[in-house]
Amino acid sequence: MTFSKFSLEKKVALITGASGLLGQEHAYALLESGATVILTDISMERLELAKEKLCKSFEADSVIVKTMDVTSKNDIVSVSDELIDQSLRVDILVNNAAIDPKVSKNKGLDEASRLENFSLDQWNLQLSVGLTGAFLCSQIFGSKMAADDKGGVILNIASDLSVFSPDQRLYVKEGVPEKEQPVKPATYSVIKTGLIGLTRYLATYWSNQGIRCNALSPGGVFNGQDDVFVERLTNLIPLNRMADADEYRSTIQFLCSDASSYMNGQNIVVDGGRSVW
Repeated sequence: MTFSKFSLEKKVALITGASGLLGQEHAYALLESGATVILTDISMERLELAKEKLCKSFEADSVIVKTMDVTSKNDIVSVSDELIDQSLRVDILVNNAAIDPKVSKNKGLDEASRLENFSLDQWNLQLSVGLTGAFLCSQIFGSKMAADDKGGVILNIASDLSVFSPDQRLYVKEGVPEKEQPVKPATYSVIKTGLIGLTRYLATYWSNQGIRCNALSPGGVFNGQDDVFVERLTNLIPLNRMADADEYRSTIQFLCSDASSYMNGQNIVVDGGRSVW
């Protein structure tokens, strides 16, 4: 069969931050390829809503929900132990959890996003979720994959901001002094760039145990953003539009399956061409 290498039948995939917009899309992609998918996030209410949505297209027993805080090693170990007790081996880990700071209409929050005013508490919180969380999940679930030599896949969800700096012109507000203009904070770029470094490290660390690690760097996804922002951003993209939420599904399927069996340590940028201009 032409696409047999894309099959994830009998595979178990765990996604962090799975109740968010792209987390659900990643889950859909893996379910579509035949995997059993474990959705993890900090809110059971949001996880149940995500499961309900996915189960309109897939069997309920193929979607499992677990509350898990990626900043807590004890939480992650607890989930890992629960899965082992349920005879579920994680074959695919998708490190998707992140805090994506959005430019706010609230002036105080706009000012707080600027480097001069950005709080250490926010720096630590956002790095703990987006970068330290990926490290901890890779450490715990990756170690289990490596222990039995059956191989596995770790996929880190980065961003096009892993390869270039935020263009702060996208967020400019007319009539606002420069020192009060909203900006994309430093944390997001640092985290996503850090994930690429982690990807390269993991790609070599457990390679003898058959574990591959790659990163996906998506571009901006249209989700009802302000018209001015959308116009500014699309002018930077050769395809002249933002991504639809479902346009990363096939890339997820490729990177998590044997279709990419010789790809390791790479950052796959899917951004409509923005990074080449």
